[in-house]
Amino acid sequence: MNVLLVYAHPEPTSFTAALKHAAVEALTAAGHSVEVSDLYAENFNPVAGRHDFITVHDAKRFHYQNEQGHAHANAGFAPDIVREQQRVLKADMIVWLFPIWWGGVPAILKGWFERVMAFGFAYADGKRFDSGFFKNKIGLLCLTTGGTVERFSAGNVYGPVEQVLYPTQHLMVEYLGMKSYPPFVAYASPRIDEAGRKAYLAQWRERLIEITKDAVPAL
Repeated sequence: MNVLLVYAHPEPTSFTAALKHAAVEALTAAGHSVEVSDLYAENFNPVAGRHDFITVHDAKRFHYQNEQGHAHANAGFAPDIVREQQRVLKADMIVWLFPIWWGGVPAILKGWFERVMAFGFAYADGKRFDSGFFKNKIGLLCLTTGGTVERFSAGNVYGPVEQVLYPTQHLMVEYLGMKSYPPFVAYASPRIDEAGRKAYLAQWRERLIEITKDAVPAL
């Protein structure tokens, strides 16, 4: 299986980075091919604009979705978008790793979705959710939080994590037609001790192997 890790954290010593390293090690040891799209290290530009295209659909009025559709039909995406789209096409499974900031993904990752998962390439009229282009791919969110599991529970200050992640899980991952699994959440990662971190990493490795085994039929 080809697995793409889309990693969005600026600090190499973060626990999000540790989760990324653990994923690479576990998946590689299990015989899978792993590629990492390290958005900060690669200086990915999250801001959409005409620089996204080497073609022009309408020079007078910039309509982003129309330009995306035109670029898809005419091989007109900028090189950084082409690179990321090729990574997406190659992948059987995509894992997004990030810290939750202000109730959602970091701006650099939101920009990745906006620029890379373009109209024509990742979705189109009639090609969303169950009829999406990527229904043969697996999508998985892996995130760290500053808040405790209690804060992300029903009736508490943030509400259930499933509610907080709905725009990302449903309106981004599932929107693309992917088979999605419940997110892996490392709660309060800056606050837990070394034993807690090791436990999270062990659970994460086990979770990845379970998902990949579930996705590949037994011979």
